[in-house]
Amino acid sequence: MIVAAPADTLAASRLRRMARRGDGTERSGEQPAPEERCELCGESIPVEHRHLVDLSTRGLKCACRPCSLLFEQRGAGGGHLRLVPDRRLRIEDLDLDDALWARLRIPVDMAFFFRSSHAERVVAFYPGPMGATESQLELTAWEELKTANPVLSDLETDVEALLANRTAGSRSYWVVPIDDAYELVGLIRTGWRGLSGGPEVWGRIGAFFERLERRAKVVDRAGNRRRPSAPAVSGNGKEPTWGT
Repeated sequence: MIVAAPADTLAASRLRRMARRGDGTERSGEQPAPEERCELCGESIPVEHRHLVDLSTRGLKCACRPCSLLFEQRGAGGGHLRLVPDRRLRIEDLDLDDALWARLRIPVDMAFFFRSSHAERVVAFYPGPMGATESQLELTAWEELKTANPVLSDLETDVEALLANRTAGSRSYWVVPIDDAYELVGLIRTGWRGLSGGPEVWGRIGAFFERLERRAKVVDRAGNRRRPSAPAVSGNGKEPTWGT
């Protein structure tokens, strides 16, 4: 069964702001983004800031630096709020072949996976024109993937995700903060045009992964640091077929 993510989980206004933050541009006809403020104390905050995850709704809350520091220690939010980390890794040799990908039941070539404390299991979402859609993950396939790639055992529950990009022949895999995954969702949701998305949104997707490449440390499937090799990014303005 495939179900759409709840509207309060991926609020449209927040996704639009995160998508604009990612490429620094405004879309034609859009109103300028309002000034960002900390959702805990109300102070003005810069464009680049930390987020908290509300575990009851999976929603994101913007936080200023002083407020985010209060949540550095696990349990500081009373089990209700978690600070999103800023760790980014590119897994250079993730062991994930096409057969195992098919068993993960993702109908397109981009998805993110994270362990949900609410669901008490790993969940999988894939971005698209309507936002994020949840796919009912085959848990045995995830366990097989985790066993083959020990770095996945270190994902922080609720706040870190495995992001997979297999579009246009790419095979790039990342450990990202969950807000990065939601930023990608917003970017696709607000920029998609027609059946294939259009060159503009694929250019923005490519720019997203280029920024991620610059910020990420390169590791192997066991989590050991590697010297960077050629980046595995895609989305250079061409329009790959969604799902192939």
